[in-house]
Amino acid sequence: MDRKWGGLFWSILLIVAGVVFLLDSLEIITVNAWGLVSATALILVGLWLLLGGITARDDVEQADISIPLDSASRATVRFHHGAGQLQVNAGTVGGDLITGSFGGGLDERVRRVGGEVEADLRVPKNLSSRLLVPGLWRWGRTLDWTVGLSPEIPLALEFETGAGKTELDLTKLLVSDLRVQTGASSTQITLPENAGLTQVKIGAGAAEIGIRVPETVAASIRIAGALSDIQVDEDRFPRMSGGYQSADYETAPNRTEITIEMGVGSVRIR
Repeated sequence: MDRKWGGLFWSILLIVAGVVFLLDSLEIITVNAWGLVSATALILVGLWLLLGGITARDDVEQADISIPLDSASRATVRFHHGAGQLQVNAGTVGGDLITGSFGGGLDERVRRVGGEVEADLRVPKNLSSRLLVPGLWRWGRTLDWTVGLSPEIPLALEFETGAGKTELDLTKLLVSDLRVQTGASSTQITLPENAGLTQVKIGAGAAEIGIRVPETVAASIRIAGALSDIQVDEDRFPRMSGGYQSADYETAPNRTEITIEMGVGSVRIR
């Protein structure tokens, strides 16, 4: 059942892309082929998620969970979230590394070595096989995760997400490394404003990616996406050989290095 739905989605997307580029190359139509394919991809993602919302069932649990900071001085947190809505921001200052509400429950694995802690957060195995099938989950309800992270220590964050919506407000967090791997999704990210150097690497399929860089942060940006609609604020990040970069990037106390590789979709950086 999972393979059937996944195969149908990608088959339709590839057929649409092929037809558009063929008609454009034969000069039968004169359009922005990349923009049209990107828009089609996002429409298909929306229909995919809507189908899940219309035919959903409310039969999964919600767990409120906290993981203590203890004496950790640095943390790596990995998120494996297949479908639904994921929101991450700064938690309250205190004794917890992670606090959150996890629709569908949580499979957590925590490993501590000295002052380092690694936390692996996953959807329980009994739900994993259902995530790609519209009708067995509801975007915005049953598999929603809302997570607060400690703003007190440096963090490395890794996200693997599927069909859904991800909102990462990292403004007050000390994120040194951010990695995102996503499929058919919408992902909105606000980067840290006072974390020194933040390295960002994003890999995406049919996705909408939005990134906000705080005014006090300089950026160096590299994007590879042959079928992507790319919009970068060139007033802040002038175009240069191979990408975009703030004029004061080399000397800025707070800066970010952004690398994005994606298939079909849109990228907005401001």
